[in-house]
Amino acid sequence: MVDMNEVQQMHEEHTGVLEVNGTFDIKTPSDLGKAYTPGVAGLAKDIEANPADKAKYTMSGKLIPVITDGSAVLGLGNVGPGAGLPIVEGKALIYKSFAGVDAIPMALNQESIDDIVTTIKTMSPSFAGIHLEDIAAPRVFEIERRLSEELDMPVYHDDQTGTAIVVLAGLINAAKVAGKELKDLKVVINGIGASGVATAKLLLAAGIKHQTLVDINGVVRPDDEGYNSFQRELADSVDQVPGKTLDDVIEGADAFIGLSDAKVLSQDQVKKMADNPIVFALANPVPEIDPDEAKAAGAAVTATGSSQWPNQVNNVLVFPGLFKGLLASGLKHVDMDLQVNVAHGLANLVDDVNADKIVPGVFEDGVVEAVTNAVLDYAKKA
Repeated sequence: MVDMNEVQQMHEEHTGVLEVNGTFDIKTPSDLGKAYTPGVAGLAKDIEANPADKAKYTMSGKLIPVITDGSAVLGLGNVGPGAGLPIVEGKALIYKSFAGVDAIPMALNQESIDDIVTTIKTMSPSFAGIHLEDIAAPRVFEIERRLSEELDMPVYHDDQTGTAIVVLAGLINAAKVAGKELKDLKVVINGIGASGVATAKLLLAAGIKHQTLVDINGVVRPDDEGYNSFQRELADSVDQVPGKTLDDVIEGADAFIGLSDAKVLSQDQVKKMADNPIVFALANPVPEIDPDEAKAAGAAVTATGSSQWPNQVNNVLVFPGLFKGLLASGLKHVDMDLQVNVAHGLANLVDDVNADKIVPGVFEDGVVEAVTNAVLDYAKKA
């Protein structure tokens, strides 16, 4: 367990976990002239004549902002912009430490969708792509859609895309362990917020059509006005089973994917699932069901969002290598086919697939490279 006193002391001692370092030392008048005036005047004229040169001559060609409004922090909820900063600062450090990608944490006030989109678009000349983090659904769906359409650069929401990719990677290998065909799986997704919507969409893109979507109020149906348009549209795109509650629809399911809350799945419900069921209990810090309890009830494969148990489904497996590949390839959009390709790249990294090993570990060699190469391979075909 992490000692919070040590955490607070470390962050306070260094005023966070990031700092800015130059790539060129200024020690002489000549150095100053190259790094600043009069040298930069010539660069400014070059960029004025050829705007694309901005990415070649400035850090805008390699810098990613990790942007939050703190409205949907995993396990904490709406903590506000300032309280969201430690999360995005940590992710910026992970970018640099794991993949050598330069990233900067940014917090925005919880303004309207129009204001957030305008603010990010206004800042966008400084960046090579956009990473959205911990912004609540359904607002974030519209924010991401508009930014993706209106900016000529990759826009990525980690809570959606990162989660979905790792879930699919784990499910690819879990199906092998359970002796089932991936596309034939009958899946129940519990928790249809940002990550649940994105995961369902990606599973659909991977050919998994048998999905039943469950939220806190029960099964999401296309005609239920109690759900937002994104949830209803998704429910209309998948083949759901009859029923109103999780207990109704869990019977005969091959896989349960929990992106919801602690202890919402019981052992009796696991026993009602199909033979060799797959249970991804990804709520943090307490999963939907304790993995040991799920195994005792017959689960063939379990996964959580925690390093406490085997098979940690964690976004860290995706975003460092993904943006490293995006920057290297020049791809401007993170589309569904790219996400499926990355998921297969991650899944293929596991040599000896078994019940306790369906995804690579966060610190295993080759994770960033596998994701980066999956992006580069896709870019060659695109």
